[in-house]
Amino acid sequence: MDTTAYIFDLLKIILPALIVAGAIYFLFQQFLEREQQRRLLEMRLEASKTTLPLRLQALERVTLLLERLSPQNLLIRVSSANLPAADYHRLLLQEIRAEVEHNLSQQLYMQPETWAAVQQAQNSISNLISSQFQKLPNPAETRGPELARRILETMMNDELPDPTAAAILAVKREAVAMF
Repeated sequence: MDTTAYIFDLLKIILPALIVAGAIYFLFQQFLEREQQRRLLEMRLEASKTTLPLRLQALERVTLLLERLSPQNLLIRVSSANLPAADYHRLLLQEIRAEVEHNLSQQLYMQPETWAAVQQAQNSISNLISSQFQKLPNPAETRGPELARRILETMMNDELPDPTAAAILAVKREAVAMF
């Protein structure tokens, strides 16, 4: 009987100690999880202080790129100066490629969907210029101003939306989503 009383007394001491130890372990685990979440949040905030300005700058640069690529601005900036239409066509496509290559690294800071919209705008503008060049009655004898006029007329008469408008909208959406 002494052993039974001894075991019973031992259980009276050990059982509450195990319950307290379990509660402390549970609370300590919760504390560690919260502490880890807090550290992750601090790291993200610190990283966003660095990357947010870079991402915004990239979106600004891509918006400027798209504005420079819009047919109206491109035709004003790249003078036809009595060039043959074939040379002007080549010069316009070269200018588009150069502008995009100059800003190629900005895709690093953008969502893939947004960059895809930028590439789609580039392709649409290049296709518009090439299609109008191919529609010229006699490309060898036609001058650059005629090609420029046809490109602008096509945009106005066919009521084509500006090929860069959708891409600019995608860039704006991404910028708004950052905040």
